Amino acid sequence: MALSRLYQRPVSLGCTPASPEPLFSLRLQPGRRSPAWGPPRPRRLHLSPREDVKSLVSSFVAKTKVMNEKYNRFLERRFPRFYVMYSVFVKGKTQFRQDMVKCLFLGIISIPPFANYLVFLLMYFYPRQLLIHHFWTSKQQQEFLDIYHARRKQSHPKILSCLEKAIPLIPNPVHQWHFTQLYIKVQNGDPPCINDLLPLRTCFSVYPLAVSHLSTAHLKALSRAMLLTPHLPSVLLRYRLNKHSTVLHQLDKALKRLGIGQLTAQEVKSACYLRGLDSTHLAEDWCRFWLAQWLYFSCSLKNTEMSLLLHAVVLFSTNYPGTRHLGSC
Repeated sequence: MALSRLYQRPVSLGCTPASPEPLFSLRLQPGRRSPAWGPPRPRRLHLSPREDVKSLVSSFVAKTKVMNEKYNRFLERRFPRFYVMYSVFVKGKTQFRQDMVKCLFLGIISIPPFANYLVFLLMYFYPRQLLIHHFWTSKQQQEFLDIYHARRKQSHPKILSCLEKAIPLIPNPVHQWHFTQLYIKVQNGDPPCINDLLPLRTCFSVYPLAVSHLSTAHLKALSRAMLLTPHLPSVLLRYRLNKHSTVLHQLDKALKRLGIGQLTAQEVKSACYLRGLDSTHLAEDWCRFWLAQWLYFSCSLKNTEMSLLLHAVVLFSTNYPGTRHLGSC
């Protein structure tokens, strides 16, 4: 009786009996120990755990970047003086890393007994290499800044050579002519002015002078000019140069909004030195004038023209003799 209820056997006259049709189906699903009753269900597709993690990380990074940009714009608009301090702190992470390396080295060599006497002796003979800049005397600061400027100035001929090689690759003949005149002016020992560079701004946002298209030798020379380590792969060199130019551009906007008159003499000299000028031997008035011209030039550039900002650090300081100034022709 039980089996007869499971199946219905309809019979038609003159035909063979129809095959029994089940009232329900029994199927086994893979991965399950007990049978599942009912019709088959569609399988749901899922991403692998690794793809899920990558998607979450990329989404988090994108949102964090947008929030950071909004935060920087808010500080720059509402609190310009605090933004200058904030930018200097962000910019100073490189110097902080160098200072921490010095402290770590001194801590390691002072571990053995009585080794601290050797540490004092080394700090006395090698203050620039072992002492952080906060412990430099005024005389040492001027001497060491001269050494660093001489080092970054050694990279200027290489950068100018790379610019010369890029002139035939510029597609616009008018820009080629302007670039040739700029190169001749620099080679003759004359400092370029603002109007020499602004007509060439579009050349530094596309091939061959955008940061993304510079050769490895060009990137290394620019890194030395910015007092950044050149001993890195080209991908990291481009990243650090882009970050350096972006921070410098943001700092320039904040300084222009704040006003140079709010800065002390030492702050003005430090700002000029950061932008490539050997300001340790210049009078304060000349430094203020030079910095005002630099801020006008920098704030007129777009975010896509940061390669020109990096090269301007070299071009505006290559032939600066200390008595002549950056002006507009």
